[in-house]
Amino acid sequence: MAPYDPSAFPPFAVTVDLVVLTVRRHALCALAVRRGEPPFQGRWALPGGFVRPDEDLAAAAARELAEETGLLAHDPSGQSPVNGAHLEQLATYGDPKRDPRMRVVSVAHLVLAPDLPAPRPGGDAHSARWAPVEDLLGQEGGFGRDGEQVAPLAFDHAQILADGVERARSKIEYSSLATAFCPQEFTVGELRRVYEAVWGVALDPRNFHRKVTGTPGFLVPTGGTTTRQGGRPAQLFRAGGATLLNPPMLRPEV
Repeated sequence: MAPYDPSAFPPFAVTVDLVVLTVRRHALCALAVRRGEPPFQGRWALPGGFVRPDEDLAAAAARELAEETGLLAHDPSGQSPVNGAHLEQLATYGDPKRDPRMRVVSVAHLVLAPDLPAPRPGGDAHSARWAPVEDLLGQEGGFGRDGEQVAPLAFDHAQILADGVERARSKIEYSSLATAFCPQEFTVGELRRVYEAVWGVALDPRNFHRKVTGTPGFLVPTGGTTTRQGGRPAQLFRAGGATLLNPPMLRPEV
């Protein structure tokens, strides 16, 4: 076998980008940061950064998540933090022209969590905020305050965000992932509003209640109730042990 010559291949960098989704005011929202440095200075983008030489992709994504939101990711191989975030690899993006600085391959990750705190900018971000995904992916591109006209998301982040949103929408059909948007104890009504926000549809409360409580392993009653939604006390549940739903929660056709 001929010796390997690293100089025979052009160098390139690897980044991680995060599609961080949560439900705020009954809307599916994503974390966006305004870039404070070139390229695309002043444009909104997904949070992320370069992978360090001594870390793997999962560690880089978890580090960026902690730096941008203060959240710790669930660790499937160990003890997960209380109220930790669901973190999974989404896809890899490697168009040679996606970054004007150099050849950069991005490994995007999807993050889902409830009650996310107010974002704080870090790294080369000038500011950060939550925005409804419909605004970020709108035909006009980007979003702004007081009618501010802004350019689309930097790099190829609009495509990454769209892929992340579709991943979330499809996975809550056949998995228990929707509970990742809920606190540890939640009502069926709160879970229904997660589905409505992610799918962008209105669901019949009685049919939804029957489906989720009748799906084996999906929800487990805690024995408690709450009045935080107003009206009569509502029964509290927690996520059951099922990871796959049988039968699945089929997305209504819009």
